[in-house]
Amino acid sequence: MSQDNKTIATWYVDPDAEDRMADGHAPIWRHLFELIVERDLSQKSVLDFGCNQGGLLRHLYAVRPFRKALGIDIAEQSIAKAEAFKGNMPVQHAVGGRLEGWVEAFDLAISHEVIYLIEDIDAHAANIFKALKPGGVYYAVTGCHTDNPLWPKWRDLVAKRTNTVVRDRSITDYAKTFTKAGFAVSGRKLEYDGFVPFFEDGWTPDFADALDYYTQTKIVFRLVKNPNGAAS
Repeated sequence: MSQDNKTIATWYVDPDAEDRMADGHAPIWRHLFELIVERDLSQKSVLDFGCNQGGLLRHLYAVRPFRKALGIDIAEQSIAKAEAFKGNMPVQHAVGGRLEGWVEAFDLAISHEVIYLIEDIDAHAANIFKALKPGGVYYAVTGCHTDNPLWPKWRDLVAKRTNTVVRDRSITDYAKTFTKAGFAVSGRKLEYDGFVPFFEDGWTPDFADALDYYTQTKIVFRLVKNPNGAAS
C-alpha cells in the first residue's frame, strides 16, 4: 500500500483469490485477537489499515465489540465489498492509503500482512503514530520479511499474482523504522496453535514449510505510542 493517492481495483490479479484469502485468514485473525493485550474494546476506536474486504473487523466485532472502527484500503472493489458486508456494525470504510484528518483518533490499530507492501514505510509509521491517541497501540503482523526462508520464492509470487510492488525488509528493519517514529517497539512470533490446513497453492512447496511459517516465521509487532504523544 503506497502512501500516495494511488488506488487499485483489487489486490489479486484473480479477484476470486481475495475471497479465498479471507477464508484462510479467519482462524489466524482469531488467534491474533487472543494475543492482543487490550481485552475490553467496548469504548475503543479501532483502525484496520489495509482492511481488504473488512473481514478482520467483522471477526473482531463478533468476539470483542468495539465502539467504532475505520477500515481503509487502496483496493476500491474490496472496500465496496467491505461496506456491503458490514451490516449494522459501527464501521466506516475508506479508499486510500493516507490518514489525513484522523489525528489522535484511534485507541487500537491493526494491520495484517500489509506493511511489506507499503512503499514508504517511514511515512506509514509516522501516519499511524499521529492517528493513535497517546498510549494507543498498533499491532502489525507479517510473515513477509527477508528473514523468512521462503521469501525469495514468495517475492516472485507476490509480483506475479498481485497488483502491487513488493519491498524487501527484515524484521529488524521494521523495528528500527517504528522506533524512529516514536513507538515503543516489542514483538513476538505469532505461534499459531491451531491445525494448519494442507493446500497446494504454490506458496509453501512442502507442508512442513506451512507449519513452520505459521508457528515460527510470522511476526506480531506491538507498537505503543508513548503516553505524552510526542515522537522520541
